[in-house]
Amino acid sequence: MDGRARRATVVELTPPGLYALLKLRVDVFVVEQRCAYPELDGRDLEPGTVHLWLGPDDAPVAALRLLAEPGGERRIGRVCTSLSARGQGLSRRLLTAALAEVGDAPCVLDAQEHLTRLYGEFGFVANGPGYDWDGVLHVPMRRPSGRARPIAPREEDTGT
Repeated sequence: MDGRARRATVVELTPPGLYALLKLRVDVFVVEQRCAYPELDGRDLEPGTVHLWLGPDDAPVAALRLLAEPGGERRIGRVCTSLSARGQGLSRRLLTAALAEVGDAPCVLDAQEHLTRLYGEFGFVANGPGYDWDGVLHVPMRRPSGRARPIAPREEDTGT
């Protein structure tokens, strides 16, 4: 697998490519983690949304989306890695690519509680109380502006 993150907006994705990204997310969040929530929230189609993934266009093994929020913040979300590809540092590679795109802009995310340490290594800090989202504890986190140099990826991965 090419170690470089692939990048596309919704208009640049082919229908099979978009389907493959959405299927990966459903497989991880809805099926594996047993969270029945509206995965298809419309934000994937927004003009400012950037999809990043690793693996072939028709079979990504790790992905995330980068949203443009009102006020200039960027939001990282839907970070996932297929069960068969975990432990290879793929989430770190995607986070590095996403933060390179974010540059100095402030960035937010909602981390699954067990992943707060990973995001902390990239400059994110908790900025609110934790909450339960479909049985999975989450923590809102923020990386202030001016942090353009994310930590380089390590070989191991945390699992998602």
